[in-house]
Amino acid sequence: MPAAIPTWDPTQYLRHAGHRARPFADLLGRVPDLPTRPPADRPRIADLGCGPGNVTTLLTARWPTARITGYDNSPEMLDKAHVDHEGPTSGGGRLDFGHADVRTWTPDEPHDLIVSNATLQWVPGHAERFRDWVAGLKPGGTLAFQVPGNFDAPSHRLMRELAGSPRWRGPLADTLRHTDAVHTPEAYLERLTSLGCAADVWETTYIHLLQGEDPVLDWVKGTGLRPVLTALADEPEAREAFLAEYRAALREAYPAGPHGTPFPFRRVFAVARKEG
Repeated sequence: MPAAIPTWDPTQYLRHAGHRARPFADLLGRVPDLPTRPPADRPRIADLGCGPGNVTTLLTARWPTARITGYDNSPEMLDKAHVDHEGPTSGGGRLDFGHADVRTWTPDEPHDLIVSNATLQWVPGHAERFRDWVAGLKPGGTLAFQVPGNFDAPSHRLMRELAGSPRWRGPLADTLRHTDAVHTPEAYLERLTSLGCAADVWETTYIHLLQGEDPVLDWVKGTGLRPVLTALADEPEAREAFLAEYRAALREAYPAGPHGTPFPFRRVFAVARKEG
């Protein structure tokens, strides 16, 4: 039986907004100039998996004349984005948000830039979507994304091991993905260059210094743990029991230091410019 689509909590997600935004800022720093040249035309930009829209606003800062649409399939995230960030931008552009499934979304007009920030790991077969997205770019347009590359880190490994243990494998069977969630940097490079793009692919490991009690658990409650929390949503006692076991394992794997809890996080980046 397929796992349920995770229910998202914008408030929980935004608790670590600064750390989560940094990879997107680093990704945008490598995006080249767009083919559209204002004021004759406004750049057209899509953000796939925009979440609550807080990092989508970084696009408006760099391209203030652009027409930008953030897409997500979470009503909770989109509600937050609409209220907090939708509207005209400082340079005469516009930021909007809309519901879309990244598994099937295709540009309805030529785009200058399609970006995705920490979303494609939730999309089975996402590399198969690159062809349609590149086809929807203007000549000289860019596809840029980053995905977590930390599925072998203790935060994820311990979660999977616990979910697969005798006590939990019944309610949590097939809830968590691993081997097919993301590809290697080399595989992304090969796929993008085969589509006629000039591709720049790299990886970075951030060492986030997290604060507070059980900060790694607090972090994953906003992202990787959402499938488990969704699966156990109607069983509060079971959910708390799982969290107690997982919390104890994380405390051992990520001990607090004198200035906070170091949390290594590897990410994979790709910027692919369409020839033309």
